[in-house]
Amino acid sequence: MSPTFHLVLLIHAHQPLGNFDDVIESAYQRAYLPFIELLGRHPAVRVGLHYSGSLLQWIEQHHPEYFSLLRELGTGNQIELVGGGYYEPILISIPPEDQQAQLTRMAGYIEQHFGDRPEGAWLAERVWEPQLPSILARAGVSYSLVDDTHFLAAGFEPEQLFGSYIAEDAGLTVRLLPGLKSLRYLLPFHPVEEAIAHLRVGATSHPGGMAVMGDDLEKFGVWPGTHKHCYQDGWLESFFSALEANSAWLATTPPGEYLAAHPSLGRADLPTASYSEMMEWALPTPARQRLQAFIRESSSRPEILAFLRGGPWRAFLTKYAESNLLHKKMLHASARLSELRSRKLHRRSAEALERAFDHVLRAQCNDPYWHGIFGGLYASHLRTSSWRDLIRAETLADGAASKDGSPSLARLDYDADGREELLFSAPCYSALLKPSDGATLAAVDFRPAAATLINSVMRRPEAYHARLQEGARATGAVASIHEQTRVKEPGLERYLRYDRWPRHTFRLLLFRSDKTFSDYEAIRLDEDPAFAAGAWEVLAAAEASAELARSGHLASVHPEGLAAPPLRAVKLLSFAPRAQGFEVSCDLTLSHESAHSIHLAVGIESVVNFLAPNDPDRSISTASGRHPLRWSGAAPASPLVFSDGWQKVRVTLEASAASAFWIAPIESVSESEEGFERVYQGSQILAVWPAELSPRLPWHARLVWRVETL
Repeated sequence: MSPTFHLVLLIHAHQPLGNFDDVIESAYQRAYLPFIELLGRHPAVRVGLHYSGSLLQWIEQHHPEYFSLLRELGTGNQIELVGGGYYEPILISIPPEDQQAQLTRMAGYIEQHFGDRPEGAWLAERVWEPQLPSILARAGVSYSLVDDTHFLAAGFEPEQLFGSYIAEDAGLTVRLLPGLKSLRYLLPFHPVEEAIAHLRVGATSHPGGMAVMGDDLEKFGVWPGTHKHCYQDGWLESFFSALEANSAWLATTPPGEYLAAHPSLGRADLPTASYSEMMEWALPTPARQRLQAFIRESSSRPEILAFLRGGPWRAFLTKYAESNLLHKKMLHASARLSELRSRKLHRRSAEALERAFDHVLRAQCNDPYWHGIFGGLYASHLRTSSWRDLIRAETLADGAASKDGSPSLARLDYDADGREELLFSAPCYSALLKPSDGATLAAVDFRPAAATLINSVMRRPEAYHARLQEGARATGAVASIHEQTRVKEPGLERYLRYDRWPRHTFRLLLFRSDKTFSDYEAIRLDEDPAFAAGAWEVLAAAEASAELARSGHLASVHPEGLAAPPLRAVKLLSFAPRAQGFEVSCDLTLSHESAHSIHLAVGIESVVNFLAPNDPDRSISTASGRHPLRWSGAAPASPLVFSDGWQKVRVTLEASAASAFWIAPIESVSESEEGFERVYQGSQILAVWPAELSPRLPWHARLVWRVETL
């Protein structure tokens, strides 16, 4: 009889921090619990299981009986629990000290609750870079899993991927298992007989070898249609039974056990990579569309397809400025804590810093930093969760450092884009001013409520938007989530509007006087780009104020055939404390020295995001009454009030002498596990003034934000 062939299954479960309890509970009932219960009825089927630390915490709190089930399976040697980063970070994106903390905290939690310290570690999104072997080895990790994509990109042949390899960095090594994409797409979406036949081919050509699949537990019950398919229609029961029926030649073996009994096949020096879909998602939209077209053209050339891949995970930080800003806020908070923790502080301050450190580790949860079918960049509540943790970390750090409470200003390249930003801080606020982008506020935090007030995203073309015209495919078949087109509501293509600029606050929009609210809502103001988003000069900056200026010619708002008049704009941004919060004001001065008056409309734009637009405890109040957050319309320029009963925050906008506030929801259309969905990303609010600019006579406008606790 030929040697036994091994199927190594490493099944991964994770829920993003900030996800709703009912969503996690649904995943538990539809996938996590039935999978384990079914596994327990098939003792010959043995697997590796990975749960993120934050998910295990949730299960421990809400379903402690699940831990008993895992312990029973572990006692029976049926499962091997695998470690990883505790809060499921992309390891290569966080500082070295935090990498070690994430890995060792996860290993310690598993050892404490289940008895054995894990030897392996799951890599979030299988994001690999060549320095990872030394990072993993220093944390006591002996093995991990990546995709066959990583190996193929390094020149390995497909028939070489039926064993493990050693990866090395700086003399430190880790064993690597190559997960097969073919198995990811077979299980559970193809008939059981087809999966077994596929494994038999591998066993015939590689006797004594192994085939590895590492993928999400959510595909066995959470992904659309899979709960019925796997449990009600019995696919998973049939698959486990088939594995048992073929045990004469096929064994399911946990990853650590396989590695302990089988030497590596040699060395593997792998390039930066992730799974193929992730690398495609990381590309800018035009490049992604070209890659998709070339993949289709090369579908019959597997020798070419092996070398076709997209960009590195880090490219998301370039593709999405919102991701980069969140990432850099995390790095700044981590660096600040590292410096403070190195000091000798009294016990209370040290305890506060440990709590702050946990908030930073939580904020490293990967989901809000990227976008594909799964990534949560477009999910406002996930971005907010990470941002809130970072606000809490910064507030605790300031308290531990015994700051005197006076406001401060730092001038630095905060977001690592090669241009200077101004960071204003005080006990109740933090705000980031970008002179290079229209002298706008990219972030405003209200520290007493740990609330980030802007937190929107720029609506931009995504490669999948073209598929909206096709609608949902109602074939009734269960398919991999990567092969589906579903919509959560009809007519989503109506919401495909694309912003000209990032969604910041105090952006200056200069446009023709005949433009209307409908033009603003549809992003058709055709405002002057240089004043809206060009670089402004910093004239002066102090602890709680900054004065900036820009000069240029108003070509876009002047009648054709006439010379564009020169214009100088000056903004003064000022912060001041209030009894229950603070206020920030934008004073605008426009002037010119041409011979004739200039007639135009002037707008100063704000963005406010209080998340759940349908919740009754969140509202917009105008002179005409109270409205839900998704309200759209023109309102008199009396005080405009945004209220959030959940965060207990109120933002009041006042624009003296303005003619109106124009208000419209910012709604993105993005792809998710459940299909295309519309997501409220906040409201855009334009304070509008009709302006006649007389020669050499300055014109003034003022917009004020008052931020208070409710």
